[in-house]
Amino acid sequence: MVALLAFIYWSTANFIEQQTEATLDAEIAGLAEQYNQRGLSGLVQVIAERSAGERGDAMLYLVTDPQGKPLAGNLSGWPRAESVRPGWISFPVESHRGKDLQTDMARATTFTIPGDYRLLVGRDLRDAAAFRKRVAGTLAWAGVLTLGLGLAGGIVMSRNMLHRVEVVSNTAAGIIHGDLGKRIPLTGSGDEFDQLATNLNDMLDQIERLMSGMRQVTDNIAHDLRTPLSRLRSRLEVTLLEQPDTARYAEVLRETIAEADRLLGTFTALLGIAEAESGSRRATMETVDLAEIVRSAVELYEPVADEKGLELEARLDQPVFVRGDRHLLAQATANLLDNALKYTPAGRIAITVTGDRKFARLEVADTGPGIPEDHREAVFDRFVRLESSRSTAGNGLGLSLVRAVAQLHGGTVSLADNHPGLRAFLVLPAA
Repeated sequence: MVALLAFIYWSTANFIEQQTEATLDAEIAGLAEQYNQRGLSGLVQVIAERSAGERGDAMLYLVTDPQGKPLAGNLSGWPRAESVRPGWISFPVESHRGKDLQTDMARATTFTIPGDYRLLVGRDLRDAAAFRKRVAGTLAWAGVLTLGLGLAGGIVMSRNMLHRVEVVSNTAAGIIHGDLGKRIPLTGSGDEFDQLATNLNDMLDQIERLMSGMRQVTDNIAHDLRTPLSRLRSRLEVTLLEQPDTARYAEVLRETIAEADRLLGTFTALLGIAEAESGSRRATMETVDLAEIVRSAVELYEPVADEKGLELEARLDQPVFVRGDRHLLAQATANLLDNALKYTPAGRIAITVTGDRKFARLEVADTGPGIPEDHREAVFDRFVRLESSRSTAGNGLGLSLVRAVAQLHGGTVSLADNHPGLRAFLVLPAA
């Protein structure tokens, strides 16, 4: 604002100076015309007429002879002046203001007339100085008013901002003390604070969902581990109570090993998901043929499909290259096939691999019961199974691993209807 006011003052002062010089130029043009028409005597007469009396236009005139004696004008003698620029001078001039004698500055231009006569045409700058003074005073008061308004506005704005920051701080303090349901209130203005509050509230919602998911995962882990461990203990306890029998002991040991393998499978799946989510395998990625990985998985599961009487069809016409971890991609493909085989009682399973310049797509379609649309996101969470009895073989980690592998490779996994059945899509960036 100070810079703006200074610019306004400079522009105003410069405009006044230009107007003064324009007035003098017009006056000089008129005198030059009189000189051309009437000669020196006519010029002296015109200047004498214009200098007579109190005209009030602050114009200054002086014509001198070669010896410097005044011939006409309202100045008593040639002034002692300072050069402003070539052809223009500035000098002090005294004038009566009532009973007082005051000194003001004047601006003039000078000419030498043939015969060594000299002409001065100028203007008293007291009106211009008074105007500049008035402008400077007005701008000074405007600066003071602007400063006051700026300070007041700054105080109001800062208090409002600090109040809203305090609301965020109080909400965070409440969450720290255990109230996870607290949220930052919105003002509805849609400003940056509302955007920040919205993002923080979304983050808190996500944290609350993750906390709820962790509790659910903990409950599911406890359920999934308690049941096989209870069976292990019961089986071993009953065996110890029975009559010693080598064949019976061998059978119980085989069952115990099988149960332990299932437990180890659960922990292996959890470790695989954690490894994929951490991104630690990203450094070992290489360009691999997704179609070849799927072909190997299909060959592995063909005997299982034949045993269940299912038709397993693979459409793998050409190589589809992606940059990824071969082991994790093979595990994700195996999980999709295993789910399709597990939940398809009869019919067919089709697995297709296609690709273009941007994406590689793996699709597994079955003719099983499918998954309701409102549950298709939930099944990707750990230990989530749609049947509440949790009696079906499995640990609810297969699709969780597929999603973790997809995210590690910068891809997505989704589910859709197959009418009847389910279609699973794994989309990865092409190499």
